[in-house]
Amino acid sequence: MSRKIVLAITGASGAIYARATVEALLAARARQPLALSAVLSATAPEVWAHELGGDVREWLASKDVPVFGGRDYAAPFASGSARWDSMVVVPCSMSSLAKIAHGISDDLLTRAADVILKERRRLLLVARETPLSAIHLDNMLTVTRAGAVVLPAAPSFYGRPTTIDELVSTVVSRVLDHLAVDHDAPRWGGEK
Repeated sequence: MSRKIVLAITGASGAIYARATVEALLAARARQPLALSAVLSATAPEVWAHELGGDVREWLASKDVPVFGGRDYAAPFASGSARWDSMVVVPCSMSSLAKIAHGISDDLLTRAADVILKERRRLLLVARETPLSAIHLDNMLTVTRAGAVVLPAAPSFYGRPTTIDELVSTVVSRVLDHLAVDHDAPRWGGEK
């Protein structure tokens, strides 16, 4: 049986993390059956186009990752009975994190996160903001107490990375570890 993972992309800066996460998950499919679906916040396409160029929806379609609309509550992961295993929000804006922390399910992204939490499944929030206000920190504590994992997009430098991709891979490998996905994403600036 395939493990089912929802990938959510918000309008926070850091589209490169989303792209690298999708690529790593697709590479991991060679080892294990994975089903991926995506949902985007309203501003994710604009930020993706600005930071990476192109259309995120077209890119995901080219990778055979279905993308569901912001209010498409018929999406399979909008219901707990569909039994999706996990969800990663990468990058995760403070706005999305706040809505998730307070159960505000006003679009498909926040509804899916709410479902994952209520079903006691794995929810990863790859927070991308600095500095953090007391409100941000309180919201992070709230989602952590609800069962989510806040995994800041904070690359490591142990392996002396020399490229942006190496920095990004240190975060993506941690994401895949916490999704319990067997992978080859480099750690420590190149180490597998």
